[in-house]
Amino acid sequence: MALQLSESRSLQIPIVNIDPLVSGVGDKENLINEIRQSCCDYGFFYVVGHGIDETLQQQLEQLSRQFFAQAVATKLNIRMELGGRAWRGYFPVGNELTSGKPDLKEGIYFGAELHNDHPLVQAKTPLHGANLFPALPQFREIVLEYMAAMAQLGHTLMSGIALSLGLDEGYFRQYTSDPLTLFRIFNYPPHPINCSENWGVGEHTDYGVLTILKQDESGGLQVKSQSRWIDAPSISGSFVCNIGDMLDRMTGGYYRSTPHRVRNLSKRDRLSFPFFFDPNFDAEVKPIEMNRVIQDDQAERWDRSSVHAFQGTYGEYVLSKVSKVFPELCSAVL
Repeated sequence: MALQLSESRSLQIPIVNIDPLVSGVGDKENLINEIRQSCCDYGFFYVVGHGIDETLQQQLEQLSRQFFAQAVATKLNIRMELGGRAWRGYFPVGNELTSGKPDLKEGIYFGAELHNDHPLVQAKTPLHGANLFPALPQFREIVLEYMAAMAQLGHTLMSGIALSLGLDEGYFRQYTSDPLTLFRIFNYPPHPINCSENWGVGEHTDYGVLTILKQDESGGLQVKSQSRWIDAPSISGSFVCNIGDMLDRMTGGYYRSTPHRVRNLSKRDRLSFPFFFDPNFDAEVKPIEMNRVIQDDQAERWDRSSVHAFQGTYGEYVLSKVSKVFPELCSAVL
């Protein structure tokens, strides 16, 4: 069975220049309209004019390729089992599940760098703690610098999204003043020939409010828009942004978390760098008063779950999801 990269090329994810948000100069009103349209029509958009240092991005990619080129035994020196409740470190190809199926990728999990004396670590809060870094010069410093830049970009983008909903630009700070920031570096080996069942990562949505993705030039990311799969190729100088389940929940489905998936059909390893800008772990995410009927896509979702029916904190929501990604690790540490 031949692999199909895309079912439709007639739709294109919008490219949004966010320089007016970053610099404070330019046509902010038109930008806000573009964000609104992108979130309504696709749930995805590219951003340019973001101001993130290109040299920093290149250093991150070079160091990541060095890490993944090592022997598996070496990479396992920072395996996730050593990260405990913080869920940090390396996992090999096939160890992460999406919808119960092994993904054809390997990766490293990172988060905010918290020491043992931090109150959340003292309280043994899941997903909080120290990172595990490989023994490569400058790896730690570059990753932490990149995460800090992404967090600032997350705040900037959320101010634009707030304005696009007719809200005060600081509206989302009630959830993200101290955001749960999770960062992944993934390596997707070339997809095996005649393997049509498994994906690099299968169909899924992201859990929080916003994902900011750096991807290399290999291609393979697909987005489900208007019931059709469309390509989201690499565009030089851009990041791919998509909204997550919690923003879907807050807007009553007006801004919908869009399913996406990856299959690496290139003949080289594919690197991707998703940064998840999420609500505080203890935040109870509540709907925005929008005078709209909730658009619940539960029947259309691959897992038949409803982001609108959920009750509890964001931490409880995200743990209910990640527990299915690494079930064996989850049973051991949570």
